[in-house]
Amino acid sequence: MREFQTSDSSYSDASLTKELLTPLPPRRQIVEYVMNGIAYVFSVLAMVPLFSILWEIVFRGASGLKPEMFWKSVTEFGFANAILGTVTMVAIGSIISIPIGLMTGILLSEFSQKNRFADTIRFIGKILTGVPSIVVGIFAYGVFFSLRKGLIGEAFPQFSAYAGGFALAVIILPIVALTTEEALKLVPKALRLGSAALGGNSFQTTFRVVVSAALPAITTGVLLGLARAAGETAPLIFTALFSLDWVTGLDQPTASLPVLIYNLYNDPDPQRNALVWTTSLVLVGLVMVVSLISRVATSKKY
Repeated sequence: MREFQTSDSSYSDASLTKELLTPLPPRRQIVEYVMNGIAYVFSVLAMVPLFSILWEIVFRGASGLKPEMFWKSVTEFGFANAILGTVTMVAIGSIISIPIGLMTGILLSEFSQKNRFADTIRFIGKILTGVPSIVVGIFAYGVFFSLRKGLIGEAFPQFSAYAGGFALAVIILPIVALTTEEALKLVPKALRLGSAALGGNSFQTTFRVVVSAALPAITTGVLLGLARAAGETAPLIFTALFSLDWVTGLDQPTASLPVLIYNLYNDPDPQRNALVWTTSLVLVGLVMVVSLISRVATSKKY
């Protein structure tokens, strides 16, 4: 009969199986139940504020929601132009930040794990995730103001969808980079070794094996970045400003849902002020729909 060696003594197969199947002593069972109960209680307490906010938004916002609001502009008591502006600027920010963030995360995880350059990039990324959004807005405003006054000239737009998308890209970029790195680190080393054993080079192993295995986690990180960007107000006030009606180009001041909520809250007109909750409901619903679609797409494939 085989013997299993431990640090204390040796056990036979039968003895080890008996010990594993023996129930815990009553005292340890009580401690386990108490700790599980405490964990559940605090989990419920942590979700109470979240569900209270969602309930308030749904309860107040659904009463004022009308179908025609989805194709009318702000001047007509709708928010279609704000939805289009939000989607446009988030898309611009995504086009800029997601490829750079993904490549940065892959570089940090697979090719530059331990060197001064990688440590510097990680440090900068962690700092950027904690920078207040209003500072990002001032930075983007300064960049486009400098381009307008110096390098390009007065023809360059100062307030536009381009500027808003650039500000959102600065917010999304560190989130995507850091979450991509952490997602790739969770991939078992055995997958890398198996790919190498089959003749795969570093490039093939990274992009065809490791990234594919980590794609659901990477998608979650990207969605976190997009969700935060979609709800930002301060950067868009400094860069995209606002527009009450439809815009004809990306080089013009552009409406967005967060800035619309800010303007409606400070509007003295009671009828417009009542649209705050309805607009908030639409913004939350927009983020939720994107998250659900991405979850379903990744779960079917992976």
